[in-house]
Amino acid sequence: MPQQFGDYQLEIYLNGMQGVLPEYPMAFAELEARAQSALPPSVRSYVAGGAGDEHTQRANVRAFEQWGLVPRMMVGAKDRDLSVELFGHRLPSPLFMAPIGVIGLCAQDGHGDLATARASARTGVPMVASTLSEDPLEQVAPELGDTPGFFQLYTPTDRALAESLVYRAEAAGFQGIVVTLDTWITGWRPRDLGSGNFPQLRGHALANYTSDPVFRAALPKPPEEDPAGAVMRWAGIFGNPLTWDDLPWLRSLTSLPLILKGISHPEDVRRARDGGVDGVYCSNHGGRQANGGLPALDALPGVVEAADGLPVLFDSGVRSGADAVKALALGATAVGIGRPYAYGLALGGTDGIVHVLRSLLAEADLIMAVDGYPTLADLTPQSLLRVAAMPST
Repeated sequence: MPQQFGDYQLEIYLNGMQGVLPEYPMAFAELEARAQSALPPSVRSYVAGGAGDEHTQRANVRAFEQWGLVPRMMVGAKDRDLSVELFGHRLPSPLFMAPIGVIGLCAQDGHGDLATARASARTGVPMVASTLSEDPLEQVAPELGDTPGFFQLYTPTDRALAESLVYRAEAAGFQGIVVTLDTWITGWRPRDLGSGNFPQLRGHALANYTSDPVFRAALPKPPEEDPAGAVMRWAGIFGNPLTWDDLPWLRSLTSLPLILKGISHPEDVRRARDGGVDGVYCSNHGGRQANGGLPALDALPGVVEAADGLPVLFDSGVRSGADAVKALALGATAVGIGRPYAYGLALGGTDGIVHVLRSLLAEADLIMAVDGYPTLADLTPQSLLRVAAMPST
């Protein structure tokens, strides 16, 4: 029987009758505030910040406010089914954890990649593990348990290294490769610039490189003996400005599902589909890479139409279960969570992430119950109406 995620609220209320209150915040605003207080300033600026004056980051969030779910009554929504088929896996819910390059540093013990994988195992919510990791991918994958995980690739200019990273991900048991397209160069990020901080240049989140045989073979000295040399080598090969001519090579790297991340234009979707990818990932990197752009949610309907049945993953601006429901109604196959789970990790490690994910799922489940949408198939664009803009205060 499908999980009834809304039962989490009953668990909380029953605990409250025993005098046990939730250890972690229930609302995103409080979660964000407490987590930012707990994070070191350099990590806080990296996770919370965006590009430019952060207009696009804010627009991502506000875009969800422009849509309202139309309630439908007397449809028998006592039992809901939020499960979804994704790349051959039946998942209990349509949520996944988006890749975050410094997630390792968000944990108090510096092993946030492992904590995130453990939360994935406990909740059934897949993790997309970043190339930029504090722990090697071979150590992250086993912590996922029975939950499928995906590996996000920042494609280096060294093709042999790219091939090695993908091979390692396959061998470790990851179930798909997510290639990020919009971060071959770092966007203008005033918060990080103001503090002169870029974690990778300080040697953080490079474990997948320093543990890679191809990367190590290109170094005059092992990274343990010359960490600065390893950082300089990384900086020199990190960003590959891929073109469509590179897609056949990317496709040839793996028989695993190949998903292209950062796509927002329908023509790009069509070229990706024609090039043999297994899914597209509509995202603007949470507003972290380019300011002044289109909110990712506004791009989603065009991406879904052009995908023509190809799975469409989505992230950017999701802060609640209500947001996830709206993205699903606009056609997303699966919805990625970013900053909320990073903040849960900062406050409580694996337990904090589990609380955040269960809260998001409970809210989504209860909205579908109250508004009369028993299954994901019932959520369609016709389930939503545009909401009149509220006057600014």
